[in-house]
Amino acid sequence: MHNLWMRLKDDFQLSIITLVGLCAFIGISPYIVFRLLEGSLLVGIVDAFMVGSTALAVLYAWRTGNTLRPGQFLAIVYSAGACLVTIKLGVNGLFWFYTLILFNFFVVPPLQSAMATLSALLIICIYGYLNPEVVFESHYQMTSFFVTSLIASFFAAVFAYRGRRQREQLIELAALDPLTRVGNRRAMDTELDIAFAEHHRDETRYGLLVLDLDRFKDVNDLYGHKAGDQILIDFTRIIRENCRQSDRLFRMGGEEFVLLLPKLSREGLESAANQLRSSVAVQLKSPGGPVTVSIGGSMLNHHPSVEAWMHEADLCLYQAKDAGRNKHVICPLRDTENQYQSTPAQARRH
Repeated sequence: MHNLWMRLKDDFQLSIITLVGLCAFIGISPYIVFRLLEGSLLVGIVDAFMVGSTALAVLYAWRTGNTLRPGQFLAIVYSAGACLVTIKLGVNGLFWFYTLILFNFFVVPPLQSAMATLSALLIICIYGYLNPEVVFESHYQMTSFFVTSLIASFFAAVFAYRGRRQREQLIELAALDPLTRVGNRRAMDTELDIAFAEHHRDETRYGLLVLDLDRFKDVNDLYGHKAGDQILIDFTRIIRENCRQSDRLFRMGGEEFVLLLPKLSREGLESAANQLRSSVAVQLKSPGGPVTVSIGGSMLNHHPSVEAWMHEADLCLYQAKDAGRNKHVICPLRDTENQYQSTPAQARRH
């Protein structure tokens, strides 16, 4: 139950789809019985189809994590359903159209929701125009409905767009380091867990580099934090320019960074570490001169956990520091698993 609640908290679109399913079941199900008892067989079938379709869409979203396709499917189903119910019930069916507007703009992307809503609105109005007094009592009533629906759609679109943009910005802030604009510790933990799972499921090869700027504290003490911040920004730019598009860079804290490299061999990891170290030594400058980086690396092999993998790369970084800095050390591949559990934690030395 806790996991279900956490999924709803973390996935806004999934929570909306789920809420729609709950509302559809509670709000429409009684009408199915009412329509059938009243003798409106077609409307009852339409209502039942909408409830059933909603249940299938919600189930698909929960099982796959994909909320876009269920949203698009329901937008089509609800738009068609709103048209059929309105044509069959007349003016009493028009009230459901405003609910359709809200649903469409909150569940599917703006352009798609506008197309679905406008299409349904035009179908209803054209049918009402061609069949006087069946849906609308007068052309004035039809015009009023058309205009108010457009206004409601406009406000729903604006509000939904702003909400979507704000969620995207919040997600970005939660996953990116504000100074360097690379992934933060939270994003790193998520990506490493994914890499660990993919390695054990599909045997995908992953390499990990831990990069630590040498004597960075001296730069901050001598030239101030503004100079230090600029060095961090320049450092991330250099790393990005010298790694593949598929590689993921994260700032773990301070002047320490982690680079996740998928689909490469140990030799490839060694080559990447050497290339990055050399590029930083040549390109990265402080007011007092060049700034270098020490690098420790490890291939994901038989590690019992992500923490053990990270710890092994950390140990290699300590060795690079002890060797005089501006070095890189890549751990050799091993087959034993118990070695990672007994190694004591060591203090970082800069």
